[in-house]
Amino acid sequence: MALGGGTMTGEALIIIALLVPTIGAGLIWLTAWNPNVREATTLVTAGTLFAIVVAILGRVLNGEDLATGTWPIAPGLELGFRVEPLGMLFACVASGLWIVNSIYSIGYMRGNKEPRQTQFYMCFAIALASTIGIAFAANLFTLFLFYEVLTLSTYPLVTHKGDENAKAGGRVYLLVLLGTSTVLLLPAIIATALIAGTLDFMPGGILTGKADKATLMILLAMFMFGIGKAALMPFHRWLPAAMVAPTPVSALLHAVAVVKAGVFTVTKVVLYIFGIELLASTGANEWLIWVAAASLLLGSLVAMTKDNLKARLAYSTVSQLAYVVLGAALATSWGVIGGAMHIAMHAFGKITLFFCAGAIYTAAHKTEVSELSGLGRTMPFTFAAFLIGALSIIGLPPFGGLWSKWYLALGALQAGQIVIVAVLMISSLLNIAYLLPIPIKAFFGQASGRKSSGIKEAPLPCLIAIGLTSLGCLILFFFPDGILNLLSRIQVQ
Repeated sequence: MALGGGTMTGEALIIIALLVPTIGAGLIWLTAWNPNVREATTLVTAGTLFAIVVAILGRVLNGEDLATGTWPIAPGLELGFRVEPLGMLFACVASGLWIVNSIYSIGYMRGNKEPRQTQFYMCFAIALASTIGIAFAANLFTLFLFYEVLTLSTYPLVTHKGDENAKAGGRVYLLVLLGTSTVLLLPAIIATALIAGTLDFMPGGILTGKADKATLMILLAMFMFGIGKAALMPFHRWLPAAMVAPTPVSALLHAVAVVKAGVFTVTKVVLYIFGIELLASTGANEWLIWVAAASLLLGSLVAMTKDNLKARLAYSTVSQLAYVVLGAALATSWGVIGGAMHIAMHAFGKITLFFCAGAIYTAAHKTEVSELSGLGRTMPFTFAAFLIGALSIIGLPPFGGLWSKWYLALGALQAGQIVIVAVLMISSLLNIAYLLPIPIKAFFGQASGRKSSGIKEAPLPCLIAIGLTSLGCLILFFFPDGILNLLSRIQVQ
């Protein structure tokens, strides 16, 4: 039964991709009696999912149209899946980084003697199943269903520590994400069904000729702010609130699944519900360009004020997500490619930074930027990796973050938005201001004497994961063509 060959149907591959992490969650529960077996099960599940996703990718690159049948749930509501290039990229990023995050989690969870580790790995697996469902959703109903499952499956991860801070962070997490999806996203989906007569994702969108500019602007606003996982200001508070979670969860939230599910959904709605030609011709997107630009700059400015390392990285993510929203809002082909590419480029850079933050906490029990002086001399590998991740987020060569910002700038020029090019340049300067002082302080700052004695690098699994994601930042600079080739297949009309 060859995965990549012609012996398995596309429908079967999609269904297996959904089932593998779901079944894996059950197997993790069954193997809870032995941590080694449980963690091996996690790694095998993650590896198997990635192999399936790569097989699907091969079919997509060969021009095959992969889809399942539809399953009626209620009148006018059908569950269905179809693979298109944007979802394919998201599935590759999420499934690939799950392997690395699982390796890291073993070192982190054991190194910190975290409780409820079986629940942790189970919820992780369910979250990845939800992510694959979002990536391959053929219509808005299917996407919304898995979007909500992702919220619920990650809530126990956010509240993992079980203390009052964790519970408070979890309440904000649920309130904002379920609140935005219930009050704004769900009504937007219902309105779309009434206006367009369908919820299917279609190249060029489904609203052309069916709504005036005012209606399109209102509907677009309901979608953009209703997709709370995109953390577009002012609906971003859940993201820093969720930093009470263990670092592998922060990495899941910021790089692998949750926020990427948000900006992926934003891009998919713009492409396949509205259509970039409709938005550009009506001007219904113009307000979103400036809201995204404001979120992009304000997130960086707030990040500069944070001494807590994870809080600084959280507000950095708020800013970086706005790049993807901006790419979609520009409603140009290069803007869409730049925004979609940033999903992958930011994932590798930001997961590296969070892995490093967790390694610092595990090895040195330090959480504040002001406490890091001189620590780079006792943890050189970790802070060298932090520097690589930071340079990629900033968008400097030779790291992958350069390419997504390059194509976003091209998209802004294509849309005639010269001011947005300036915004992108200012944002990169702000990235430098809040990220580079961290490794500089660590390598060249005055060590705190006795407090730094005896500190060494984090456990080996953490270092392996950090090394892999750092290498990914470098590889993506020299070999971006694969992503560009995939995204160039997106049908915009």
